[in-house]
Amino acid sequence: MDQFDSIRPYNDDEVAAVLQRLLADADFLSMITQYRFPTASRYIDWLLRPVTAWKLRNEIRKVHSVAALQQRIEAYVEQSISQVTDGISFSGIEHLQTGKPHLYLANHRDIVMDPAFVNYALFQAKLSTPRIAIGDNLLQRPFVSDLMRINKSFIVHRSLTNRREKLTAFQLLSAYINHSILHDQESIWIAQAEGRAKDGDDRTESAILKMFHLSRKDEDFQTVIASLQLTPVAISYEYDPCDIAKARELYIRASTGEYTKQIGEDDASIVLGITGYKGRVHVHFCPVLTTGFTDTKQLAQLVDQHIWRDYRLFPAHYLAWGMWEQRDSNLPVPDIKDVFDSQEILNAQQHWQKRLEACPPEHRPYLIMQYATPVENQYRNTQLPA
Repeated sequence: MDQFDSIRPYNDDEVAAVLQRLLADADFLSMITQYRFPTASRYIDWLLRPVTAWKLRNEIRKVHSVAALQQRIEAYVEQSISQVTDGISFSGIEHLQTGKPHLYLANHRDIVMDPAFVNYALFQAKLSTPRIAIGDNLLQRPFVSDLMRINKSFIVHRSLTNRREKLTAFQLLSAYINHSILHDQESIWIAQAEGRAKDGDDRTESAILKMFHLSRKDEDFQTVIASLQLTPVAISYEYDPCDIAKARELYIRASTGEYTKQIGEDDASIVLGITGYKGRVHVHFCPVLTTGFTDTKQLAQLVDQHIWRDYRLFPAHYLAWGMWEQRDSNLPVPDIKDVFDSQEILNAQQHWQKRLEACPPEHRPYLIMQYATPVENQYRNTQLPA
């Protein structure tokens, strides 16, 4: 048994068996049926499931590898982009070295779409897509685990509470990431923090950077990180489909001191994140970080500075900034009219107002904060050269 079997993605020789397992899973077929037939599935799900299984079987009959599966999925990603975004743009591809694996460390706003958009950008640039880190808290149902691992995802054990077990899991994860990049020559995507930045404040957790080094702790920290080709990635959404839900959570947490997720809440977030309107989306690949740090604290600051600087700000961010009571008025934030044309501002004002009206009044300060914080981070961030 390979030491990474418990967390690694599925290999090509496992694809056929996993696909057959998915086609026999009632929960998986129900999910796809609801996606394809949102109205009819409420009444005749039992009748439509066999139709869904038959269509899927025809679509994947020639799929015998992960690469072939991703080519099939690409069409659905493009369809989703056309339906729920006003387009995706990307930049910084010139910072990536063709044929060389990278450790993509990204800000985190959406559970599924963050890595999906990074994959899409790399696929369009004809570069290899990365293996994707996903928390085991999101893999409660067997078919979800199969679905993610067949699409180059590997498991991060976040639900462990025993200190010794957590350390063992972190050591295994560290060894896997290093093995993937240095031995398998496969890139890795992982979020800069364990959870989504619900308040819009993108900050790197030092513990994640420490984990990269854990399996090679006898080596110099900077040397290890440089060997992994660590590449910060800034993912920007004009509108976050989950923003009102996040505002509610932030309000409850601030009011009561804690927030307890309801059963099925993660599943609902995944669905809303995939199907909800996002406006424009931008992905920027920052330069590879090989120098300028000697420890996790310095590296975290460097990653943050790159992501803050290269985060694409849209009109809604400036509108929120103007409404944010906690904003630092001393920052050199330009007037929105000096950044965008009048028609773009008008369109944003109309959409932003609808979003505010859909959010309960007591939650609105937290909705505003989500969009205003990236503005503050960007204009406070003056340490990197242009």
